[in-house]
Amino acid sequence: MKKIILSAVFIASIIMASCSSDDALPVVPPVVGEEITISGSIDEDQTWSKENVYILDGKVVVDGGATLTIEAGTVIKGAEGAQTQASALIVDRDATLNANGTAEEPIIFTTVLDEIVSGETVSPNLSVNDRGLWGGVIVLGNAPSSFEGDATEELIEGIPAGSGFGLYGGNDPSDSSGNIEYISIRHGGANIGEGNEINGLTLGGVGNGTVINHIEVIANLDDGVELFGGTVDVSNIVVWGVGDDSVDIDQAYSGTVSNVAIVMTNVSDHGIEIDGPEGSATGMYTLENVTIFSDDSAENGTSGKREFAQFRSSAMGTNKNILLVGGLPTSNFTLQDNQGVADNYNAGNLTFSDIEIVPSAGVADISTLFTDSSGLTTFQDDAVGQNGFVTERSSTADATIGANLGVFGWTWVSVAASALGF
Repeated sequence: MKKIILSAVFIASIIMASCSSDDALPVVPPVVGEEITISGSIDEDQTWSKENVYILDGKVVVDGGATLTIEAGTVIKGAEGAQTQASALIVDRDATLNANGTAEEPIIFTTVLDEIVSGETVSPNLSVNDRGLWGGVIVLGNAPSSFEGDATEELIEGIPAGSGFGLYGGNDPSDSSGNIEYISIRHGGANIGEGNEINGLTLGGVGNGTVINHIEVIANLDDGVELFGGTVDVSNIVVWGVGDDSVDIDQAYSGTVSNVAIVMTNVSDHGIEIDGPEGSATGMYTLENVTIFSDDSAENGTSGKREFAQFRSSAMGTNKNILLVGGLPTSNFTLQDNQGVADNYNAGNLTFSDIEIVPSAGVADISTLFTDSSGLTTFQDDAVGQNGFVTERSSTADATIGANLGVFGWTWVSVAASALGF
């Protein structure tokens, strides 16, 4: 079967060509406003407007009981800082964030080093290779999560112990943390320690009373979007050029993640990484309508694995309607060597259906990409054997499943080909 070689220009042009008129690129004239520095706690209702640029000085925490409203078109910039000093916006439990951007006027979270102003889509001075320049956005709720030792709450990753904020988890699946729509989060990420990072968008124990859709994450040092437990549904996500996993699911998250476009660059590790419960509480996620483009450029000293998906640590959920495009000959879609993963697969608690792949040059047999490291399941044969759930396609034009890329016309990703000179 004919193979393709995926360059960055091909990836970006597919997304750009798929953009619909309904989500056309913003044409709002740029606005240069006053810079307002925000620090510490927000303990009463507050509104941020697009007439100003808001600077996050350190960890800015929306306290329980307070509501932060961010108007469409607002630009928020994080002050410089690494590791424990990284700036971030944290929405604590019982607080509310109403950040309602629009396709014409998205809300942008970025770094103070970014010269972008309200009304612009593309940074005039930074690229997808600029990562870790501030922290990110963290939203915390009271929805159930599965913690080690059956703890009822836990400190979210990226927040140092003893900070006085950052706990998540509870017993209210319908908990609401507000509305978050048409948000672009760029150039962030902070590594506090091994397995303790700030992601682009971190959702900890967020309930399904929260509305989250149309999210773009670009150039984060660690993960793009990570869900730690909770029940919230998240839709229309695009993640480009992050250093670790584009979408990461942990601690028995039991909502639905739908319509996801992932563009991995040379530094990326996984399109999807999924772990299961850490305690006795269980929950099953649904992941559907996903397209993962994986970079195929030559490996070097900073290259990531660029693997499509990894299912680990008792992962349990439903995975369907997924298109995989490009990558390396080692860009696999695999069950890790874990008894819990094998048990869940064999019991029907970890399922896969309707997956298509357009492999890159160098892949002679797609069966090498769909593996079970434990050897305890029939996953490989179920995937690529007779009547398997994986279908090989010769090009993206032949693909019949995956994300609806047309909804991402408002994003930087959609103009990446022309704006970044791919």
